[in-house]
Amino acid sequence: MLHLAEATAPQWASWAVEHMDDILLDHAHCEKKAASTAMNLIFRYQDKLPLMVPLSRLAREELAHFELVLGHLEQRGIPFGRQAPSPYASELMKIVRPQEPLRLLDTLLCCAMIEARSCERMQLLAEALAQRDPELSVLYAGLLASEARHHASYVELIRELGLADAQALEERLTEIARHEASVIAGAPAQARMHAGHAASNSTSA
Repeated sequence: MLHLAEATAPQWASWAVEHMDDILLDHAHCEKKAASTAMNLIFRYQDKLPLMVPLSRLAREELAHFELVLGHLEQRGIPFGRQAPSPYASELMKIVRPQEPLRLLDTLLCCAMIEARSCERMQLLAEALAQRDPELSVLYAGLLASEARHHASYVELIRELGLADAQALEERLTEIARHEASVIAGAPAQARMHAGHAASNSTSA
């Protein structure tokens, strides 16, 4: 279960496949950032032993995905380089409360929501690309299980650390899921994995 409060608009995938060079480049940056986020948590919370091995494994898997996407970029002659990010992550993280342990709780839940949205959109891309670009369709279909597992892993870490009881965790997860949905709804229509919805005839990038 991905705990998304709102689904991506159906037209997003058909629009996104028209901008796959930019989407694929952004995807590489997303995998790199996901690995960096996991490592940053390891360094920030060195006293939280239950975080160490799961986040280390998660970071390695994200880096493996980064390398996989880099391979697809190279095959297509798309250079990897800097790309202006969408405001999605920074807007999402505004809900994180500053005091500990609430800061860690909220950060883990925001990470879970990013993974959930990634999983949902990769499934949409896999379906939309099935006829048009089977190779990329296979790429995205093959990543779904990992994204869903990463979402669940972040939530499970909260339970293992005892940061919230079951009711409090469910309530906060619902709040952050609603916030995430509002961030997506208000995000600009860019060719990014976590950008806002776009009409099929849009040319925004």
